[in-house]
Amino acid sequence: MMTGMTRRVGEAPDTLATTPFGEAQLSNCEHEQIHLAQSIQPHGALLVVNEPDHVVLQASANAAAFLGLDRPVLGRALDDFAPKLVDCIAPHLRDPLDTIPRAVRCRLGGSTVDGLLHRPPGEGLVIEIERAGPPFSLSHELEKALQSILGAASLHALCDEAARIFRSVTGYDRVMVYRFDDQGHGEVFSEQREAALEPYLGNRYPASDIPQIARRLYERNRVRVLVDVGYTPVPLVPRYSPFSGNDLDMSLCFLRSMSPIHIQYLKNMGVAATLVVSVMVGGRLWGLVACHHYEPRIVPFEIRAVCELLAETFGTRIAALESFGQFRAEIAVRRLEQQMIGTISRAGDWRRALFDRAQPLLDPVGATGAALLYENEVLSVGEVPGTPQIREIAAWLDRQPRASVYATGSLGIEEPEFAALTGVASGLLATPMSRSPGEYLLWFRPERVRTVTWAGDPFKPFVIGDAPSDLSPRRSFAKWQEIVQGTSDPWTPADLTAARLIGDTVTDVVLQFRSVRMLIAAHQLDSVRGQVQLSEQPVIITDPDGHILLVNSAFGRLLPDGRNPPRSIDDLPAFFNDPTAVRQRLRDLVRQHRTWRGEINLEHDRGEPQPLAVRADPVFSSPGEVLGFVLVFTDLTERKAAESARRRFQEGVYERHRLITLRLDAKADSMYRTLMSPILENAQLAALEITDCLDTTGMADMLESVRASVRRTAEVLEHLAWYAMHAGDDGPT
Repeated sequence: MMTGMTRRVGEAPDTLATTPFGEAQLSNCEHEQIHLAQSIQPHGALLVVNEPDHVVLQASANAAAFLGLDRPVLGRALDDFAPKLVDCIAPHLRDPLDTIPRAVRCRLGGSTVDGLLHRPPGEGLVIEIERAGPPFSLSHELEKALQSILGAASLHALCDEAARIFRSVTGYDRVMVYRFDDQGHGEVFSEQREAALEPYLGNRYPASDIPQIARRLYERNRVRVLVDVGYTPVPLVPRYSPFSGNDLDMSLCFLRSMSPIHIQYLKNMGVAATLVVSVMVGGRLWGLVACHHYEPRIVPFEIRAVCELLAETFGTRIAALESFGQFRAEIAVRRLEQQMIGTISRAGDWRRALFDRAQPLLDPVGATGAALLYENEVLSVGEVPGTPQIREIAAWLDRQPRASVYATGSLGIEEPEFAALTGVASGLLATPMSRSPGEYLLWFRPERVRTVTWAGDPFKPFVIGDAPSDLSPRRSFAKWQEIVQGTSDPWTPADLTAARLIGDTVTDVVLQFRSVRMLIAAHQLDSVRGQVQLSEQPVIITDPDGHILLVNSAFGRLLPDGRNPPRSIDDLPAFFNDPTAVRQRLRDLVRQHRTWRGEINLEHDRGEPQPLAVRADPVFSSPGEVLGFVLVFTDLTERKAAESARRRFQEGVYERHRLITLRLDAKADSMYRTLMSPILENAQLAALEITDCLDTTGMADMLESVRASVRRTAEVLEHLAWYAMHAGDDGPT
């Protein structure tokens, strides 16, 4: 965690790009090139070799001493001083080695060592060497941990369990699950610690503590270790890479030196060693598992790999739980839709279903009040501003960029003219009902004055002296409490999804209601026709004989180029893939007055057929007397894309799993299968929760992120299985 700073006046803009951060002027950590450290921590050694000769062209200054050699390694072939290492790395040289380093174990200089291999872009083969750790009961410990993660039924329970598991596996004095909010601020969401330590649970840290450049690195390098906060960095020799002529990209180096700003930050906290693991959810950095120790601590390769596996599974489980929360909100939305449709059939006005009882409208989004602006009327329920203020909010929304959902937790701060409404409307959630100005469904939340506990004063995060050694980010970490006013509880992603679904549902019902009125009230035809025409949802309205009265513009845009719009309901089958089935359903609609709900494929001359959901209903003026028919269509392209992504997910996950097992011997294969089973189960559960959601926005991307997580997990687990398979005799002899 680091503090945000600004570059000193007069500093050359390329200073940080051409100087290792240990020598850079550290007045702007947001631009600090932390991946270009050009030095390592001294508990290991680093070699950069060419291929295929394996001649050392760059190395850490301690390489010869660390390996027990009597002369430098630069310019020497690995065969010259480490032939066993050459044998160990040979099976992996055809691997890409560009995202996850490969681990090998062998005997060098009388010691057992682990070597990690990777290739930075445009560079040679990087080999990092460290002392091997004690044996770790991989199968037993990891299987129990994976099952515990899979069994967690809520986010809080999951994070508490994750903190407990990581502390058990790593042995650190303190383990925190650290979650980011939408602004990038962090909160200690769960914590496990030694009893004598001060609790950090609930502490918040400003976004500036972790610059964006560090966050991007966290997404690439998922596990980072600082062994001893008091270490002396070991430089690389020569300084610049002989391959590229630039600083070596050390993004994937586990030995990479840490930022001096970060080091000072930890010293100010009294922390001696750290291990930090990234938690990725949906392809984004959701949070961190931050482990602190109060004396130096070395973490061997196997433990680090286990931490990465656990974090991937943890992130996938979070995705499943978040999707399940969204799914529950969607069930409430569907119940509300059924109430609205039932109310139309009984009372002729869908608005009663929304406002006769408050809870079905308020509970899905956790609001305390709601209002509908529709056809110049204002209806409300719960705690809401006065009608004039509601109209002013709608007029203000008309001036904002159009969006399917608008959300804020600080309306009075964003727009001072509404500051007086903070008591009932600090939080605003809004979705448009139509393209007509001033038609919205609004939800409100009151201000919640609360105390936020920061780890130190976030408004005085650092002090800069005349030299980097004088830099003191956040000298005090004493709890600093801020009274937050003018804001409501934040709207969650599930709240936004529920609001959008309720808005879509109400919009559909409004459109159907207006279509019905068009048939019932001929004198309002011109007015209502315009409203239906403006709808973005395709609609066809016919008379009792099936003659088409209206095809709105949205349906017209679906038609293939050059095709005339249909004049009669009998013309419709020709536009679809299965005209016989469509013709039969339309005959049942017109002759038997049978409602039609289904999926059809519209023929398209611009590519694949377009999948549509159809909802076709007769409109009755009295029992047995039909005024006409309303057909409303919904584009299913996103839903079908999500289903396709789910199939690809299934196929890709299991194919990858099958190919890996072919490369392992019987013992390693058994371990791999045992450990991969709960991981696959977790991924399948997440995929089911994601695809069960009615909201298809981002569904394909979320599925792909789960598949990517499984792919990465399988690769790390394969590395561990391979490592265990060859570690029994310390590698080739």
